[in-house]
Formats: sequence, C-alpha cells, structure tokens
Amino acid sequence: MDALLFATTGNFNTAVGNSALGDVSTGSTNIAVGFAAGSALKTGTYNIDIGNRGGGPKESYKVRIGTPGIQNNAYIAGIYGATVAAGVPVVVDGDGRLGTTTSSARFKEAIKPMDKSSEALLKLQPVTFRYKKDLDSLGIPQFGLVAEEVAKVDPDLVARDESGEPYTVRYEAVNAMLLNEFLKEHRKVEGLETSLAQERKISAAAIAELKLMLQEQALQLEKVSARLQSKETEPRLVGNR
Repeated sequence: MDALLFATTGNFNTAVGNSALGDVSTGSTNIAVGFAAGSALKTGTYNIDIGNRGGGPKESYKVRIGTPGIQNNAYIAGIYGATVAAGVPVVVDGDGRLGTTTSSARFKEAIKPMDKSSEALLKLQPVTFRYKKDLDSLGIPQFGLVAEEVAKVDPDLVARDESGEPYTVRYEAVNAMLLNEFLKEHRKVEGLETSLAQERKISAAAIAELKLMLQEQALQLEKVSARLQSKETEPRLVGNR
C-alpha cells in the first residue's frame, strides 16, 4: 500500500512493502523491499534499499541493507570458506559502509617517506586477551592491541565509532609501519656488515703487511747470523811475542 505513491516520471522502479519508494517522483531504476524501504528517495536512481529508508532524496547508485540501531549482526551465506585468490580485504567504517582501500598513486596526494613516523610502534604494548562473553561465548584467546592505548601513542592508528570513541586498531597501517621499521633496521645491518667487511679488509691488509715485514726482518736476521758465523770460522793468526 502506498508504494510508489508519488511517482511521476520515474521509470523501472520496483517497490515491495507498505510505503516503499513512497516519495520517489522522478527517480528511476530503484529497488526497495520492506516497510518504508527507500522512502527517503525522491530523485535518486539505481539504488537498492532492503529494510532501509535510504540515504536521502538525491542519493544514487547505493545499496543499503538493514537499519542502524535495529539490526546489529549480519550473516551472509557463501562467504566463509570461499577462497578468492585475487581478492582484497573488505573494510567497514563507523557508518556501516563497506569498501576496500586502494594503494594506487592515482588516488593519493602528499606522498612522502614514512621516515621516523613508524617509531611510534616501539611504544605500543601487544597483549593477549579474550572478548567478553556477550561477544564470544567460547572465550577464544586473542592477540593484538588495545585501541584506547594505541590512541594515546598515535591517534591516527585507530578507527572510531559513531560517538568518536576508539573502536578498533588500523592494523593495515600498523603493518606498513612495521615494514618501514624492518627496512630501517635492515639498512642498519647492511651498513654494519659493510663496515665490518671493510674493517676485515683493512685488518687483512695490515696482517699481510706485518707478515711481509716479519719475513724481511727474518731475512735480515739470517744474513746477520750468516755473517757472524763466517767471522767465527775465519782462521786467527797468532802474532810474534
């Protein structure tokens, strides 16, 4: 009842449920399922709203499922255990928006070396823990960081909830910082190995030079010893008394 009530020039809309797409006028190709689903739309197009009022009159090309504050868990079959070899991790923000992060330079600005920024990691305190029973009744041991403690070290390393409180750690950022610290230490080790190799070369050259000097001294000693021996074997003349 009242589905597509105010539709005028909009085409190819599908509405199932009381007041679904009830305010759409010129919007087209929208799908709404459920009571008042998509009722916030007026001119938006190509939206799919299931159990959700929609994001606003002009919103387009969006998928919204469920209503914040009502549905608090999502179960979707066919995902767990399904390997996607060429896939990328999916992330979610405090508004429930799903997406992926890009690493392409095409979408970045102010790019510069991380340098000392990653040294904040050295102040972090990894912990072991268990989630509270209402989150995990099995009490499976977990390993990680505490978001509130991380925020004290570097606020940019945490994601916050809708009230602005620290909610989770941006582990993908932590991993990048770990890589930077590893590379810094690797370069230090390479530098030490190079210095050690140079010192070994210098030491080897000094030892070789010392050996040569000892050999020369040994030859000189042999010559002196031979001269002394030849003098000792020379016949001595006894003078007239």
